[in-house]
Amino acid sequence: MPGLDAIGVIVSDMARAIDFYRKLGLEFEGDDVHTEATGPGGLRVMLDSEASVMSFSDWKPPTGGNSRTALAFLCDGAADVDRLFEELVEAGGRGHLPPFDAPWGQRYATVHDQDGNAVDLFAPLER
Repeated sequence: MPGLDAIGVIVSDMARAIDFYRKLGLEFEGDDVHTEATGPGGLRVMLDSEASVMSFSDWKPPTGGNSRTALAFLCDGAADVDRLFEELVEAGGRGHLPPFDAPWGQRYATVHDQDGNAVDLFAPLER
C-alpha cells in the first residue's frame, strides 16, 4: 500500500519561495531547481521550479488566480495565526482570508504565496 511521503509545490522563484516558507518553520536543502524540507512526522515539502517541471511534462501554471492545493499549518495559538498572517503578507504573500474565529472552533486564515498557492494557518480557539 502506498504511503503519503511528500507534497510538491511548483514555484516561479525558488529563492523567494524558500524565504517565504522558512517563515513557517521549514528548512530547505537542495538547489535552485529542486529543494526539500522535512516536517514533523517526516512528511516532506518539495519545491520545484516551473522550468524544471516543464522540462519533463506539459504542466502549465494555473490561471485566474485560482489554487488547487493548500498547505495547512497548525499554529501554537490564535495570536500566532494573526502574527504569521501579517509576516507572510509582509514577505510578499497575498492575504486571501484575514484571520477570523471560524464556527468550527479555530482561528483561521489563508495567505497565497507569490505563485498563488494557498497557505492555511489555523489554531484551536481557547474554550
